[in-house]
Amino acid sequence: MQAAVELFSHRKFWAHRFGIAPQLPMSRAEMDDLGWDSCDIIIITGDAYIDHPSFGMALIGRLLESHGFRVGIISQPDWNSAEDFKQLGQPNLFFGVTGGNMDSMVNRYTSDRRVRSNDAYTAAGEGGKRPDRCVVPYSQRCREAYKGVPIIIGGIEASLRRIAHYDYWSEKVRRSVIMDAKADILVYGNGERQVVEIAHRLARKEDVKTLTDIRGTAFITKHGQRDGWWEKDSTSVDAPGQLNPPIDPYQMKTAETCDESQTNTANIKIPSDGAQIIHFKRAETQDKEHTVVRLPPYQEVREDKILYAHTSRILHLETNPGNAFALVQQHGERDVWLNPPPIPLTTAEMDGVFDLTYSRVPHKSYGDKNIPAYEMIRFSVNIMRGCFGGCTFCSITEHEGRIIQSRSEDSIIKEVEAIRDTTPGFTGVISDLGGPTANMYRLACKTKEIEASCRRLSCVYPTICKNLGTDHTPLINLYKRARALPGIKKILIASGLRYDLAVLSPEYVKELVTHHVGGYLKIAPEHTEQGPLEHMMKPGIGTYDAFKAMFDKYSKEAGKEQYLIPYFIAAHPGTTDKDMMNLAIWLKRSGFRADQVQAYLPSPMSAAAAMYHSGKNTLSKVRRKGGDITVPKGIKVRRLHKAFLRYHDPENWPLLREALQKMGRADLIGNGKKHLIPTWQPAGTGEQGEGKRTSRKAGVKPQAKSFRTQHVRDKPAKRKPAKARRR
Repeated sequence: MQAAVELFSHRKFWAHRFGIAPQLPMSRAEMDDLGWDSCDIIIITGDAYIDHPSFGMALIGRLLESHGFRVGIISQPDWNSAEDFKQLGQPNLFFGVTGGNMDSMVNRYTSDRRVRSNDAYTAAGEGGKRPDRCVVPYSQRCREAYKGVPIIIGGIEASLRRIAHYDYWSEKVRRSVIMDAKADILVYGNGERQVVEIAHRLARKEDVKTLTDIRGTAFITKHGQRDGWWEKDSTSVDAPGQLNPPIDPYQMKTAETCDESQTNTANIKIPSDGAQIIHFKRAETQDKEHTVVRLPPYQEVREDKILYAHTSRILHLETNPGNAFALVQQHGERDVWLNPPPIPLTTAEMDGVFDLTYSRVPHKSYGDKNIPAYEMIRFSVNIMRGCFGGCTFCSITEHEGRIIQSRSEDSIIKEVEAIRDTTPGFTGVISDLGGPTANMYRLACKTKEIEASCRRLSCVYPTICKNLGTDHTPLINLYKRARALPGIKKILIASGLRYDLAVLSPEYVKELVTHHVGGYLKIAPEHTEQGPLEHMMKPGIGTYDAFKAMFDKYSKEAGKEQYLIPYFIAAHPGTTDKDMMNLAIWLKRSGFRADQVQAYLPSPMSAAAAMYHSGKNTLSKVRRKGGDITVPKGIKVRRLHKAFLRYHDPENWPLLREALQKMGRADLIGNGKKHLIPTWQPAGTGEQGEGKRTSRKAGVKPQAKSFRTQHVRDKPAKRKPAKARRR
């Protein structure tokens, strides 16, 4: 992996003489108070502005400020006209556009495509303050406001839509968001290195169209092969297997329009099935830094689900910064070019980012309005980034990468002390020391050389890699030091726990259970059956059992009554009705009841979304024949799978009775302890709500409440658990 320019080594921009703003300005009056005549950079965000390092607009804004740039924030503007986008004037360098901390579609809609009534990232939790796919209309309004100003899009929404992607809400493959937004550059992944380099180069009067060599960015270029670059067709990275005649859809149509197409083509051979396959010249080792993999064009992956699945697999194989090729995908007459992923931040750089001057509170313009997302994190500390778990339904890996980026212990303790000393309302309890995963702090590959060459999709599935360091000692020491600080009563761990790693360190589990659990601890086995777990890339339920045994043992030794809160997903690709029935049986046998359940939601660009769309298992080579998986689609089957998770809800009993009878499992219907559901129906429940006991087979009406975070609890006698949250 090539070395990166140290994040804070750039010479500061001249405007650093204005100093540090108490909060980044959101109005002309605030700019006047700071003595600014203009902003160098204006960040447009779909979230309320909270000056806290857990929020992207604040972190990037403060980082750019530390480099001397004057940064303004326009939060949740009215997207119906360009007026709100002019409120801070024209930026000298660029507009930075982000959807916010969540994808706007995930933020606004449930997995059943129902509109949510509230928005946790908005003052007073008010819904409807951002448009669908907000990066696109925000960018378009920026262009209308000031036509010549470069537009840089980033954040999780742009990151997960950087190539042609399946969109669950419109049920079609949409083109790269940079095309629809008409932006100049798309920043994907953690954006610190990219944004800082873009800002300094634009400040040096470089043309934004020449910024094509920055890792972790995508841009639009003229369709065709670029000078000085070798092209590899995507089938050379991961052969798709036998294809249907007469034409191989992976054929590179680029070559047909290039004068030098014949010189780039080694030969054409006709396989026995009649499919024509063009083999392009492969790049030699010395050409790796200037090799690009050409993906199937948008026009073809839009119509061909198998090509889409293949493209998704290639994208996931090319995510290691140490060995990833650049990618290019044709969109009509132009190409979307993706440079390799950014180099992860070092510990010193992470410390520098999190040690910047944040006020750690919402912008003053919100007054005393409550912002739910802020309330959730204001007493928490982010200790690391990234996740090497590779869960197929999760977008963390696609956005933050598999390489763990950890802060130093000193930096974390400094932030804990800042919360203690400066955050309003602090009562002595730190709500979380975590990140994407609670216990991956400082875990890494044993050598940088192995890490740079690895192409595994997960370091812990199907087994924990022998090259992965799993020592939890640094995390244990951090916990002990943090809880010993004066004024700190309790350090809780609320981030999701990777329990297959935790069981390798009994010392860690003992520290966690003895000192850092507030009665309930959430973990996510997601399912009990092997089929769904394999398509999720999650460990078997036996690992959960092993962790639970340790949890119960150390809770008892500590003299504490504590319980696990496991989470499960309904209707994930690879899940059958029988799988959900077996999960329901396990839940009842274990004494769990789901308060709220979550059906699988195909987030853009995730591996599971490709499975959902294509019906193919993208964890192995994608073939036209074979590799088909069960995909629960349609409201009826998704409702049934959720009903199995809530087997105890009388509203679901008619639907479950009908399903169990069709499955030949009527033996699970009865009034004994070993039965899953009873034969009788309580008054006022079920589809008709006729107010009488009946064993009538019937459907079930949709529930009025929205299905938000999934909450499954171990139900102790005469005790109700506190509400749990899930990141």
